[in-house]
Amino acid sequence: MKLISQLGIILLLYFIGELIVFILQIKIPGSIIGMLLLLVSLQLNIIKVEDIKEVATFFLNNMLILFIPLGVGLASQWDLISKEWLAIIISIILSTFIVLLTVSLLIRKKKE
Repeated sequence: MKLISQLGIILLLYFIGELIVFILQIKIPGSIIGMLLLLVSLQLNIIKVEDIKEVATFFLNNMLILFIPLGVGLASQWDLISKEWLAIIISIILSTFIVLLTVSLLIRKKKE
């Protein structure tokens, strides 16, 4: 029963995120809004880590399975990817550099 309630918390925040996207007609996926709601809830101690720890650990341990649909989607769009490969590679390199720079600046700022 504990796992069901933990999964229920995560799914509730996901559905709230989807509802927010539907009502406000914003272009951000509902799952991202749901994860932001989870983050805010954890930071404000509305939800405690212990309230979702077992289900979150299960998802983290089995994350590879969750990427199978992504791989299938990429394979089905191979024609488009092969035409736009240069733009894709450039955007991957630039976004990786931006993330590394941002994280390093945040870590440096936090140490000060």
